[in-house]
Amino acid sequence: MKLAFLFPGQGSQKVSMLHSLPDHSAVGEVLQEASDVIGENIYNLDTAEALTSTVSVQLSLLIASVAVSKAFEAEGVRPDFVAGHSVGAFGAAVTCGAMDFADALKIVKLRGVLMEQAFPSGYGMGVISGLDAKSVCDMVEAIFSEENPVYSSNINAADQITISGSIPGINKVLDQASQGGARTAELLNVSVPSHCPLLNSVGDSLYDKLAHINIRSPVVLYASNRKARLIRNSEQIREDLAFNVSHPVRWYEISSLLCEYGTRLLIEMPSGNVLTNLNKKTLPGARSVSVDENGFENCFFLAKRFCS
Repeated sequence: MKLAFLFPGQGSQKVSMLHSLPDHSAVGEVLQEASDVIGENIYNLDTAEALTSTVSVQLSLLIASVAVSKAFEAEGVRPDFVAGHSVGAFGAAVTCGAMDFADALKIVKLRGVLMEQAFPSGYGMGVISGLDAKSVCDMVEAIFSEENPVYSSNINAADQITISGSIPGINKVLDQASQGGARTAELLNVSVPSHCPLLNSVGDSLYDKLAHINIRSPVVLYASNRKARLIRNSEQIREDLAFNVSHPVRWYEISSLLCEYGTRLLIEMPSGNVLTNLNKKTLPGARSVSVDENGFENCFFLAKRFCS
């Protein structure tokens, strides 16, 4: 039985997420390294006020997910595959050995800064459940305007699609989706229009920076956000880390691909259980658990029992 580690993206954050990590020496080492690299007490990142910042959110998610993945590694549990959603790709890259944690911290901080600078207000993301991708794309194309741009973005499940752009444009699509039979249509707790062409310049800047970062071939397969493929090529990982910010995350295809390759246990790193809940709906043949919901010890037990 194959094991996959999953790394959540923005929207999964919660207050005190770094304070509630498992009590493990490997976690402590990661937290200390993070504080040293970014030059501040990382426990200041996960307050309610701090988490209004894209920079704090993305750093907190990276730190939390890598800390717990390192705790699993210290206990002898290593995944066969890693997959990260959006900024979660950086935690996946660190865990598979493609990238040093210190470099990931620096790039993720820059990523958050560039995203905030590009669209400081008036933009964000929404999510529609209960309609397929084509239906959502048709609505988006009909409503799009240069004044209020909106794009379809991530495909989280066959019937869960995110949209990105201006808040007025997003709200128009959400209203039409509700009238068109969507189960839910709501704004996400994300203050930037991720995974659409509005962030093309951010992707270009990240790639320029990543060109000077050592990206290695991974020791386990890495799932690409943009291509929904398992890859070992370091340059392809570099491109994925840079440009996933301006391209849709094909999560439904990624999770399905993991199962096609024999994955039967998927463990979601902190924070939250968004990816776990998606997988439970779309991957009935696999077991999906999250460290936040099920606890580190229980997840460790499942990994040792079913994947040794």
